[in-house]
Amino acid sequence: MIDNDDEQLDEASDSIEEEMVDEPIVEDDGVMEQTEEIVEEQSEPEDVVVNTTSYSGSDAFVAFVRYEDKVLLMQRADGVADFPGAWDGVYGIGDPQNIDAVARRIEESTGIPAGNLTHVRSAEARGLEFGNRLNDVIPILFISASAEVEPRTLYKNAEWVDPGSIQDKSYSIPQISELYGDVASYLYILKTTMNQEHNVANEIQARLSGTGSLQDIKGEIFSVLCPTILNGYIFIEASAFHHVEKLIGRAGGRTTPLKNCRKVLPGTSPLGDVTPYLEPKSATAGIEEGDIVEIRVAAFKGERARVTNVAENKEEVTVELFDAAIPIPMTIRADQVRVTQRAAE
Repeated sequence: MIDNDDEQLDEASDSIEEEMVDEPIVEDDGVMEQTEEIVEEQSEPEDVVVNTTSYSGSDAFVAFVRYEDKVLLMQRADGVADFPGAWDGVYGIGDPQNIDAVARRIEESTGIPAGNLTHVRSAEARGLEFGNRLNDVIPILFISASAEVEPRTLYKNAEWVDPGSIQDKSYSIPQISELYGDVASYLYILKTTMNQEHNVANEIQARLSGTGSLQDIKGEIFSVLCPTILNGYIFIEASAFHHVEKLIGRAGGRTTPLKNCRKVLPGTSPLGDVTPYLEPKSATAGIEEGDIVEIRVAAFKGERARVTNVAENKEEVTVELFDAAIPIPMTIRADQVRVTQRAAE
């Protein structure tokens, strides 16, 4: 019995050993396969996973090109992936700090030689939505020595426009007006009390030169224009509308409202509307022979006279008094008379 039991135990032991030898091979393969998958998943770094619905980077830029008083806008082709047909600056991907590379991108897209471009200013990045991506886009401003443009790459059309007309484009890339304002400026119109234009302009200058709550916008206000022949209005050159509102105390909460200044008119003023006020005019402009004028100074103040000669090079006019018994020609400065009746009337 003992021998038989031993033989049975040996056979059972052999059977168990065979099962232990045979079966684990399959189980080990499965475990090894699972282990390899786990190792592969754990060895892949976390930053490899990219959310394609949101991309953030600082390698995109929009370059604006100025020629004299106009800025170049480019219209995207109909087949581009993002904003087909939209108006744009010159969009590019690359290092915005590499100005030479940006200039080459402008040449590539517009045909303007890179040698004709002068870098003026770069600003901080703005986060803009392009399709399903969020891009940090840096605006850059260049001055061009030539106006000839040949749209290429992304673009099908080009147009030189007054900066004040950028916002009039019905379809453009996101925040194109704000991007341009970051590196350039717009003209805004302030409505003032009549005959208080100079007082308002002087108060604005005083505010900007002070040390109060307007310190943060000093670099955003560039100039104040107070035309002598335009009553009730002054012009402010600034980067954005809200900076002008803060300047006159209509926004921000901490600045006292500016006396005799009612509001900032909505929108921006085209440079073409302001240029006539920036160009000095001759005192004789608008005065012709035969005009009836009123003398405004000296002993003959208030007297009416007829213009007999206009000397534009000297800015003088020769007049004859109406009420003089003997008409004697008298030469006076053109800015000392006011036309009351035209010769043709």
